[in-house]
Amino acid sequence: MIADRIALILVIVGALNWGAIGLFGFDLVAFLCGGQMATVSRVIYTLVGLAGLWCITLLFRERASGQQSA
Repeated sequence: MIADRIALILVIVGALNWGAIGLFGFDLVAFLCGGQMATVSRVIYTLVGLAGLWCITLLFRERASGQQSA
């Protein structure tokens, strides 16, 4: 499903950003978008948060019959 892929991409972006903050004290989203309180940054942070919530649903979905379980 396309929404699942978009959500996963956004969660990966968020994870990489948090990794950069944790390791280097560098917020890439804020750097690229004009600061943490810039509107664009806040929109990105919000989308990443919503994507994280969406990805929680992936844990509880049943797999299609053609897919193997891990």
